[in-house]
Amino acid sequence: MINYDRSKIIRMSGVEPESIVDGPGFRYAAFVQGCKHNCPGCHNPQTHDFKGGYDVTVGEVFDDIVRNPHIKGVTFSGGEPFEQTEALLELAKGVKEQGLNLMCYSGYTYEELKDRKDSSTDALLDLTDILVDGKFVEALKNLELAYRGSENQRVIDMNKTRAEGDIVLYKSGFGVEL
Repeated sequence: MINYDRSKIIRMSGVEPESIVDGPGFRYAAFVQGCKHNCPGCHNPQTHDFKGGYDVTVGEVFDDIVRNPHIKGVTFSGGEPFEQTEALLELAKGVKEQGLNLMCYSGYTYEELKDRKDSSTDALLDLTDILVDGKFVEALKNLELAYRGSENQRVIDMNKTRAEGDIVLYKSGFGVEL
């Protein structure tokens, strides 16, 4: 049994409890509040203001996730999840304990996140199965991309990246690189 702190507070913009577009499979998507990137053309501009949204405990979100036995994975989006790593790390521990996969979006690149040398960032990355990294760039917008909005963003298979020591892009169940 993994111990995690259910009392930590997450600043949330909203949730999509049954999503088929925020990652592979039937998922729960948590949209955190607050983002420093302010990418022009962002799909979720309402999530940028750090004072917006509402506070919720890790335990409340976790209980909402496990209420649905059909959920296969959880996605942290936003806003910028890596601005709230301490609280999201606790939620990620609970998610992984349930055998669910974890996908995280970030406007930071994988390299920028690793360069932080921050224990909660590193621990959250260690629990992440798929990372979509990089800022949204409006000039590179492509509506045909899976799980990302612009061509500069990468969909990284974090399990293979950890195993190989180099970035490995995620491939769909059909063997197609995304």
